[in-house]
Amino acid sequence: MVGRQSGQLPPVTVRLDRPSVARVYNYYLGGTTNWAVDREFGDRVLDQFPIMRHIATIHRQFLGRAVRHLSALGIRQFLDVGSGIPAAGATHEIADACGGPPDTRVLYVDNDPVAVAHGEVLLNSNGDPRRHVMIEADLRDPDALWRQVIDTQLFDRSEPVALLLIALLHLQQRDVLGNEIGPRSVARLCARLPKGSYVALSHATDEEVEPDVSAALAGLKEIYDAAGDGSVTWRSRAEISAMLDGLDILDPGWTFATEWHAEDTELPAPDVSLPPSSNLVVWAGVGRK
Repeated sequence: MVGRQSGQLPPVTVRLDRPSVARVYNYYLGGTTNWAVDREFGDRVLDQFPIMRHIATIHRQFLGRAVRHLSALGIRQFLDVGSGIPAAGATHEIADACGGPPDTRVLYVDNDPVAVAHGEVLLNSNGDPRRHVMIEADLRDPDALWRQVIDTQLFDRSEPVALLLIALLHLQQRDVLGNEIGPRSVARLCARLPKGSYVALSHATDEEVEPDVSAALAGLKEIYDAAGDGSVTWRSRAEISAMLDGLDILDPGWTFATEWHAEDTELPAPDVSLPPSSNLVVWAGVGRK
C-alpha cells in the first residue's frame, strides 16, 4: 500500500460495523468485495429507491465509454480517483482490452484504507502489478495526491494522463473547517496534469428531473447522510460543468451520461425496470487540457 492521508484533513473514519460507500457501490455493480453490513444497507436502499442501481450502472457505463474513447485517442495512462474497489468492468480491464499490455498503466486512488486493501488483493490476482497499482490518497489534498502518483513511478510524466472522476463528487469533500472543497481540489489536481491530458467527470444532478426522480434523490441523500459516511450533494448541471472550466470539452459536449457517445453499445443496458426519466440523472463530460 502506497501513501497515507494528510494530517491536515478530517480523518477518514473506518468502522467495520458500518457500511462503506465503496463496498456498497461494489455491491450495486454486482461485485463480491463487500460484507454483510454493506449488502444489508444496499438492499435497504434498493428496496426503497431502486433507481440507485440504475444510477450506479449509468456511471459505470460512462466510465467504460470514456476509457475506450480516450484509449482510441492514444491515452495509455489512467488515474482513477475515488475508484472504490475495482469491480467487473474496472478501468484496467477496459484499458487493457483497448490498448493492451505493455502500454497501458492504471493507477487507482481511494481514501478508504479498507477499500485500498481489497483493491490491492484484487489487482494482485486479476491484474498486472507492474502496470496496475492502487494507492491510498485523498482528493482533498491534491498536491499530496499528485506527489504520491509520482512516487509510484508508474506514469511517464512527459505523457498525457486521463484523470477519471466517476461517481465521486456527489460525496462532499470537506476540509478541517467543514468547508466543501471538492471543486477547488479538482481544479488544483487538473493543474498538475501534463499538457494534453484529459479529465472525465460524471455526477448526479437533481435539476429539472421528474417529480418521482426528485423524490428518490432526496430520499437517497437522506439515507446516505444518516449512514454517516459523508454528506451527499446533487449539484446543478452548471455547477458540475464548471468543474472542468478551462478545458476543451470533447464532443458531444456536456450531456447526460447515457447520451455521451451512445453509439458505443459494447456494454449492455441496465437490467432494471425504471422510467426513461431516470436516464436524465447523471451529467457527464470529458475535457482536454
